[in-house]
Amino acid sequence: MSLKDFTRNRWTKLTFWALLYIAWVIWLGNFWWLFGLVIIFDVFITQKVHWNFWKKRYKEGEKKDPVNEWLDAIIFAVIVVTFINIFFFQAFKIPSSSMEKTLYTGDHLFVGKLTYGPRIPQTPLTIPFTHNTIFGKESYSKLIQSDYRRLKGFRKVQRGDIVVFGFPNGDTVLRKAPVEDYYTLCRFYGKKTVISKLGPIVVRPADKVDHYVKRCVAIPGDTLEVKDGLVWINGEKQEVYKGIQFTNRMEKVQGDYREIFPFSPDYTWSRDYFGPLWVPQKGATVRLTSENLPLYRRIIEVYEHSSLEEALAAGEYTFKMDYYFMMGDNRHNSLDSRYWGFVPEDHIVGRPVVVWLSTDSGKRFPRSIRWKRFLKFV
Repeated sequence: MSLKDFTRNRWTKLTFWALLYIAWVIWLGNFWWLFGLVIIFDVFITQKVHWNFWKKRYKEGEKKDPVNEWLDAIIFAVIVVTFINIFFFQAFKIPSSSMEKTLYTGDHLFVGKLTYGPRIPQTPLTIPFTHNTIFGKESYSKLIQSDYRRLKGFRKVQRGDIVVFGFPNGDTVLRKAPVEDYYTLCRFYGKKTVISKLGPIVVRPADKVDHYVKRCVAIPGDTLEVKDGLVWINGEKQEVYKGIQFTNRMEKVQGDYREIFPFSPDYTWSRDYFGPLWVPQKGATVRLTSENLPLYRRIIEVYEHSSLEEALAAGEYTFKMDYYFMMGDNRHNSLDSRYWGFVPEDHIVGRPVVVWLSTDSGKRFPRSIRWKRFLKFV
């Protein structure tokens, strides 16, 4: 048998795809999916079921229908791209200047999911190629919801990583102002006023909140402090990365407590003088006091869906997830963890890998294309 005949042999194809499928099931960690081997066997060997039912089976000599061929190609592309988006890479566009001069507004990225491990979709009923909206309406259904689960990746988030994650405060958005921070508006103007003018509100699952990109400056178990705009971790001054920039003015006075996390007048912090703050770690137990309750209240109630009353009665709380502290490289033009707190591990999406296109909205095509950033690795 020649090599060509061997590769075209149906048993060879069955063996290849079956082994690849088994490896995927092992990674997935759900062995019920092994029943899918029955389908693979039928596709290559028995061929009893017309699995691609939308595709017409032609008789010998029958002319092919171009519409049906296009339909087959489109459905195949949707399945393949969706699979790639879930487990390997996802396209992302930088929407703001919070990471300049590291990442620019208009950068189009591919975000890799293998580094930290891909999340299994918690809200699987979604219109293909959309994240959370289409034509101003939700592009997903909450009819089926599952618990958070992440497949094994190469490593965990490290200090200095640029990370794409779900905006923690994005679990509630305003229909007429979906990009605004609902919780910040409520602290300044009152919930009733905000909803009456910009509502109604939309509650989104954790995997359907808007995506942000920042640099991780503190990992679980770290004690973070910002002094004169510079980050200190566990008492040590951290590296100032090449793309980090500041304005000339450092804010030495206390910021408005309604704007700076944890939104309590007892904390005299500002964007440039912040902390010290301990970042929660999975399995760690903290003693709850009236002083630190503003720091961890949202974690207990919202992210971990635990009872605050029970935690207060016990006088302590053990964290179920790891948390991270994120900051933009454009330190004085970035809404980051200093303004909304910790990022839970179940909000982590992935790590930017490469800029495949970058455009400047202030210029006309083709001058708008930043050719020097084409295929630039992050």
